[in-house]
Amino acid sequence: MEQDRPSVLDLRRSAQVWQRVAPGMEPFPAADNTAVPAMAPQTTAESSTAAAPTPRQESSPTPQAPSAGTYPAPANLPGAVMDPCCMGSAAADLLGVITGFVDECLTQCRQLNLLARQGPAWARQKLRQTAAAEEAHAKRLMAVYYLITGTCYHPAICQPCPQQGGWCAALREQYHLAACTALNFARAADGTSDACLSRLFSDLSQREYQTAETLTALLERSLQC
Repeated sequence: MEQDRPSVLDLRRSAQVWQRVAPGMEPFPAADNTAVPAMAPQTTAESSTAAAPTPRQESSPTPQAPSAGTYPAPANLPGAVMDPCCMGSAAADLLGVITGFVDECLTQCRQLNLLARQGPAWARQKLRQTAAAEEAHAKRLMAVYYLITGTCYHPAICQPCPQQGGWCAALREQYHLAACTALNFARAADGTSDACLSRLFSDLSQREYQTAETLTALLERSLQC
């Protein structure tokens, strides 16, 4: 019995011999005498698949929401236009009219100041106030010119005309000048699509009519008919 039982040494030697004969087979098969491969040999395709690293999937970048305090580009803001709603291109079409009004108001201012120095004492204060109002009209118009163009308007310096034909004739001349200026302001207000400029012209028209009324009141007191 002991001779039929293989020793450990014999099993080890048999395994070494078996590895040389059939290295892919189990040296000691199962009970059903079916040889079971110790390890199935890998094919070339399987080995290349196993060796190749798993490709890294690149996901598309997720758009991030703007953080607090971030604003869109100025071009995307509502109302972001190159031409403003007031004192823009519509007002620029009347630059020649505006400068003409400036020159006219300054001419009235100089002539009224001269008339105040030459007229009777009781009319001087009223004439100086009227001249100051005309100067204020010119300054408002020059401010409008700057709003439209970004540059200053420098009116030509003209000397006032001396009084011609007496006191009453001078008042008459100044009245017609103020009344015509008022009418021209009203026409300019109706002729522009710029809302701010139209409002300004309308206001100056009313003020020029007030100047005309002031001169009429002075003429009423001066007439000796």
